[in-house]
Amino acid sequence: MRSEGKSAIPTNQIPQQAFDWYDEYAHGDIDRRTFLQRLGTLAIAGLTVNTLAAALLPDYALAEQVSFNDPSIQATYQTFPSPQGHGEGRGYLVTPRDIKHPVPVVLVVHENRGLNPYIEDVARRLAKLGFIAFAPDALYPLGGYPGNDDQGRAMQRSLSRDKIEQDFIAAAQFLRTHANGNGKLGVVGFCFGGYISNYLAAAAPTLVDAAAPYYGTPADASLVSNVKAPLLLTFAEKDDRVNASWPAYEQVLRQNKVNYTAHTYADTNHGFHNDSTSRYDADAAELAWSRTIDFFNMQLN
Repeated sequence: MRSEGKSAIPTNQIPQQAFDWYDEYAHGDIDRRTFLQRLGTLAIAGLTVNTLAAALLPDYALAEQVSFNDPSIQATYQTFPSPQGHGEGRGYLVTPRDIKHPVPVVLVVHENRGLNPYIEDVARRLAKLGFIAFAPDALYPLGGYPGNDDQGRAMQRSLSRDKIEQDFIAAAQFLRTHANGNGKLGVVGFCFGGYISNYLAAAAPTLVDAAAPYYGTPADASLVSNVKAPLLLTFAEKDDRVNASWPAYEQVLRQNKVNYTAHTYADTNHGFHNDSTSRYDADAAELAWSRTIDFFNMQLN
């Protein structure tokens, strides 16, 4: 894995087992104590548990590629109605500052812990390139992302999955009718957000014009046949959990003649686009992102 990251530890010195344990921890399969105990069993050139944990856990200060003060964009928080979800949602809306003609809109969907700084930066990256981007926070009914990933994961698990899904459908409806939008909606999401990207393409096929899920599982089998929009699917080679769901999903897409492209990035872990942890792979992330932008430009303009 080629990582330019947050840690003084070269990524190739961190055993794959540590990345796998982090994935279990990040998805709630093990708690923080168990994660740290497992790291303690690794003896790597004298590295301590704290050093390894610091390399694996997010440092969101490193995820800012576009400043919130960038003069070419404008960022605000906007609420939207969600009568089938939690009643009301809120998200981070970022627009190009000088919009001279209608532009595409893109919904940005966070991982399983709420609207963290990395996802906000992804929204700013899109706006910097001329899209209107909106990143809802599933945790808004509980006060929003708490600034702590452990707490954010617990909060998101406490909410009804069905209502969260309805909140994202409502967010897509809200964004698609933006006054400066061109009427076409793209969706990009990461991890849980990858699932939501697939879900929206299946559950709201009349809303979604293009979806780009990153390492996300498909919607329920009862819904996947509804997918009509073009898909650009991004997978990490070492992400066995998500990759196991792809063959059956691909079979349905093929049967229904859906326009899709799938890329699996060699020697990468789940979360490789997130530049706040040592799972980040700069080369793969940049290639996947450039393909995503090209995909949205082709499908939404």
